[in-house]
Amino acid sequence: DKFGNIFVTRLPQAVSDDVDDAQLLSSATNEVMALNGAPCKSDELVQYYVGEVVTSLQKVSLGPGHDEVLLYTTIMGGVGALLPFSSKEDLELTQSLEMHLRQEAPPLSGKDQLVFRSSYFPLKGVVDGDFCATYNRMPPEQQRAIAEELDRTPAEIAKKLEELASRII
Repeated sequence: DKFGNIFVTRLPQAVSDDVDDAQLLSSATNEVMALNGAPCKSDELVQYYVGEVVTSLQKVSLGPGHDEVLLYTTIMGGVGALLPFSSKEDLELTQSLEMHLRQEAPPLSGKDQLVFRSSYFPLKGVVDGDFCATYNRMPPEQQRAIAEELDRTPAEIAKKLEELASRII
């Protein structure tokens, strides 16, 4: 939207089936049909504040063998990507890491990361990969403390973050 938010929505399967059936029926009878006229039929999966107006959003694969991502560009020249997680383990690890980083890392802009990413709407369905990448720039003792709380080694966490980044580029 014009405030710098990205939303990802999806039609529930039942509604999608109804739309398909209605299109088949209307094309067979040459009639125009309204689908109940309800304004809110989609489920919101993602709400994320980028911080700049998004000017382009495309579903692309950035190379052979890479996963498809939602790639976006912003009015100030920023480029970002939304990557779907392939496993629940990756999701849980990065969510836990993000939570620990919010507690350990001081806010860079004076605003808490969660408050910033939720500027207009509450953050939903997204793990901030750029924020998680700050883990690699932390002092080793802080990395060890966070890794111990996550029952991992700092090397395992760094490797997982690198794997996620390499799935995009």
